[in-house]
Amino acid sequence: MSAPKASNTLSIVIPCFNEEQHIKQTVEKVLASPIENMEIIIVDDYSTDGTREILETDVKPLVNKIIYHEKNAGKGAALRTGFKSATGDVVIVQDADLEYDPMEYPKVVQPVFDDKADIVYGSRFLENKSVVGYRMNWLANKFLTFLSNLFTGLRLTDMETCYKAFKREIIQSINIEENRFGFEPEVTAKISKGNYRIIEVPISYEPRTKEEGKKIGFKDGLRAIYCILKYNTRRKV
Repeated sequence: MSAPKASNTLSIVIPCFNEEQHIKQTVEKVLASPIENMEIIIVDDYSTDGTREILETDVKPLVNKIIYHEKNAGKGAALRTGFKSATGDVVIVQDADLEYDPMEYPKVVQPVFDDKADIVYGSRFLENKSVVGYRMNWLANKFLTFLSNLFTGLRLTDMETCYKAFKREIIQSINIEENRFGFEPEVTAKISKGNYRIIEVPISYEPRTKEEGKKIGFKDGLRAIYCILKYNTRRKV
């Protein structure tokens, strides 16, 4: 796996909420990834557990930007803020919970840097077709991806993946409306309506439990279904 060419810059947007146990380690792993030119943008979505103190004392010297929300608005809102601030050639999303491995950035972003794709989804299921993580979450992901594909016409295996890489001008041109976890089906619906080259590449995944801080629940699944229907059936992008 080769690193992207030195002339390319990757903007890494990290939405963060109550991640005092993981945020510093996440940033250290990002910095250890085989990317020569990177811009790290953290958006703290009004953490209340000590995350902000860690960001100011330990993380701030390591990253390019830290943006603080004045109230908790959700992952989608944090991503909207981060995308607007990005200046790199390609933008990728990195959750702050250590479920995804930054060492795999090259395989996700290289097709965009090589102009072989405009958008790349890192799929947890493309090669590993067995249950990844907890069975109910796996089944929910498979169902939501299936439902999304019915409307978009795409042939994705993992619509809900965190690792989505975009040409910066594409993601900055999309009006992200969802504030919480509805971002995934919303952005998938909206990019499907554009003339973009969208591909998937296989990635690894280490899921965490609710006890370890996982924040996606049943209501978010229902919202995802609503978003699939809403953003795929209306004309306005």
